Amino acid sequence: MTYPPLPRRLTAPDPGWTVHADLVVVGSGIAGLTVALRYARLVPGARVLVVTKDVLSAGSTRWAQGGIAAVLDPADSPADHMRDTLTAGAGVCDPRAVQMLVTEGPGALRRLIDHGARFDREPDGGLQLTREGGHRRDRIVHAGGDATGAEVQRALAEAIRAGAPAEASGPGIEVIEHALVLDLLKDATGAACGVTLHVMGEGAHDGVGAVRAGAVVLATGGMGQVYSATTNPVVSTGDGVALALRAGAVVSDLEFVQFHPTVLWLGEDSTGQQPLISEAVRGEGAFLVDAAGERFMTGVHELADLAPRDVVAKAIMRRMLETGADHVLLDARHFGEEKWRTRFPTIHAICLEHGIDPVREPIPVAPAAHYASGGVRTDLRGRTGVPGLYACGEVACTGVHGANRLASNSLLEGLVFAERIAADLAGTRHRRPGTPVDDGREAGLADPRIRSRVQARMSAGAGVLRGGRSLREVRQALLDARWTPVAVQPCTEAWEVTNLLTVATALVATAAAREETRGSHWREDFPERDDNWWLGHLDVTLAEEGLTMTYRRHDEERATTLPHQIEAELTDTGLDPAAVVALIDAAFAEDAGPEGDVTTLATIPAAQRATADVVARADGVVAGLPVAEAAFVRLSGGRLTVERGVKDGERVAAGDVLMTVTGPVRDLLTAERTVLNLLTHLSGIATETGRWVRAVAGTGARIRDTRKTLAGLRILAKYAVRCGGGVNHRMSLSDAALIKDNHVVAAGGVAEAFRAVRQAYPGLPIEVEVDRLDQIEPVLAEGADEILLDNFTVDDLKRAVRLVGGRARLESSGGLTLAVAREVAATGVDYLAVGALTHSAPALDLALDLRGA
Repeated sequence: MTYPPLPRRLTAPDPGWTVHADLVVVGSGIAGLTVALRYARLVPGARVLVVTKDVLSAGSTRWAQGGIAAVLDPADSPADHMRDTLTAGAGVCDPRAVQMLVTEGPGALRRLIDHGARFDREPDGGLQLTREGGHRRDRIVHAGGDATGAEVQRALAEAIRAGAPAEASGPGIEVIEHALVLDLLKDATGAACGVTLHVMGEGAHDGVGAVRAGAVVLATGGMGQVYSATTNPVVSTGDGVALALRAGAVVSDLEFVQFHPTVLWLGEDSTGQQPLISEAVRGEGAFLVDAAGERFMTGVHELADLAPRDVVAKAIMRRMLETGADHVLLDARHFGEEKWRTRFPTIHAICLEHGIDPVREPIPVAPAAHYASGGVRTDLRGRTGVPGLYACGEVACTGVHGANRLASNSLLEGLVFAERIAADLAGTRHRRPGTPVDDGREAGLADPRIRSRVQARMSAGAGVLRGGRSLREVRQALLDARWTPVAVQPCTEAWEVTNLLTVATALVATAAAREETRGSHWREDFPERDDNWWLGHLDVTLAEEGLTMTYRRHDEERATTLPHQIEAELTDTGLDPAAVVALIDAAFAEDAGPEGDVTTLATIPAAQRATADVVARADGVVAGLPVAEAAFVRLSGGRLTVERGVKDGERVAAGDVLMTVTGPVRDLLTAERTVLNLLTHLSGIATETGRWVRAVAGTGARIRDTRKTLAGLRILAKYAVRCGGGVNHRMSLSDAALIKDNHVVAAGGVAEAFRAVRQAYPGLPIEVEVDRLDQIEPVLAEGADEILLDNFTVDDLKRAVRLVGGRARLESSGGLTLAVAREVAATGVDYLAVGALTHSAPALDLALDLRGA
């Protein structure tokens, strides 16, 4: 069967109307409304348009019960809040983002209070503070007992209405309700210049229209409706993540879906939005028990029932699996009726509505999809990879939450990063939107009838507990769901289900790829956390060929996690271990693809071990053995061990064993191509360099490379040249100034070019490329350190050497071959520059031979 691709644009009628704004914000929760209010305050006279899928007062924010975490108690500190956040995030939070959250959070909360939000207070007027799971301090502010979200939404909505423009086209904040965003509009440069949307119902606008704006902020909330049971409202269909994917943005960490551990259990057939029993209930002293009344969280974690959400959800699932039950119980009978009515009035009323009296009986609870810790990847200012497109709130992946969000950090993140976006936009407020262009992305829709099937499959196979088999089954079901026997007409149901299908497909791909248990991602077939390999992020994009996935090492700028001896050896050879790791990761991500080595996974048992030899199939010079060992060790998470038979720079003959590798066969075969790609290429460069070095031996000239390297491999290619006996020229354009003919023309003369370089970069070596003898004397007069003689004949090279007389170093380049290398070197030049060394040297034939299991 041939499956239709995931659409990169939603099929929709052409916009029937257009409105203009300085900024369009998609979403009306705490993140979106804070961006709008803050930007309007920073840029008086700006026109801001807020687009919301429901009414202004709806959305995910109003369902938040627990509160907002912020350091307000003198006994608390940002460092403590940061520690708790990093602990919950299971090693993959961005510390910079977390530090901004905890330090800027209190001020952002105070500004929310200035907007009119009324939080619960102590008799002395101070804010009441409570504790939730994962927090070691009381730092949660709340409103109405357990109605924090509703109060925040009320205050912000009233502030938005107060800022509404007097006229529809005037400055201020305008709101379009009942509007489903469809796709991003981009101009010829690829920058965002607005959105298309569909307004459902009557009003000033109806049907499909367009908003033209200088910047677009996605604050669309979550994607919980991708599952059959969730705490999210019906509007949370992943619209922002799907739009961002179609627009070319990067989506990160989708596998980290947080399942709230205590959601009111309404029966095994219950679907859709489920009532949440706030973590604050456990924060006030409630505890979990099984059907036999046993408290099972004691001993699971030092915080017991107040452990981070992923710990509690997993413990509940384990107990349910052990007992065969479909729920556990939350016991808070000791609260008494007065505390239930005053501290948790909303939850109390919901329980009574469903026939449960929490004053007299435990509450049946079970985990359900709650919050997406991943989303559209942004920087610390909320910028995505698409110019002009920002994201904040649950739709974004700022790095704050890592693998598991700490309770009550979500509303705080919405506040802090919304303000950061507004500040960034205010600094570029005069950007005018470009003209939208049709970039040829293929349009399509999914059949609305697949919605319940997709949700059921996701809950069954990609929920709290996942495994390779269940994820493969879900993946196939999602593929099957793309096919439909009928033509799908554009409508709200089709647009929403297409978004759900897109997000579900990306989520399942990342969940299948991450073969470990970390945070809210729990793999039954890989039950342990693996920091050797999986301390990183899975980035997903949607291209013409479909979803593509890249593994990005956490804190990739410096992290290597290589054994000390390998890291030291790389450093000693002039290689940056972090750069080598980045190259290995990039090469493997490209080789492995989204599904990994499917052949090896299918055919090789996980426990099978063997020894393999890396063998030369031809004579040559070897280079890259430390890199190869680093790759074997890194890609296997340290499960492979390596013994080398030769050293870099040594000549080898066909049949020689370069290195012997022992360990799991799966790891050997999965790493094979990545290692051989690097090793054969580098050894080919070293072998070719060695030929040139031998050709000029005894002349005094050196063979050196150029910047003609394959993208991303310069640091290794130049190392291979050194292994072959050559020397390196510039690593980059900043190592030395190289004045060429076009620089001379643009500067108005060679003397002018020299003066410009010396003024801008005093002390930097200056090299000059010439192609005629008469250009040499003026260059020498200016004090060139090195002269590059481009395409000179042998006779002219001899004349140039005599003319320069040692006053500058000379390089011969252009038109060089091995046949004339010695004759050129004998002219007296210092270097022969050979671009072919790194650009087109033939690979040395090497192979990995498996000895046997």
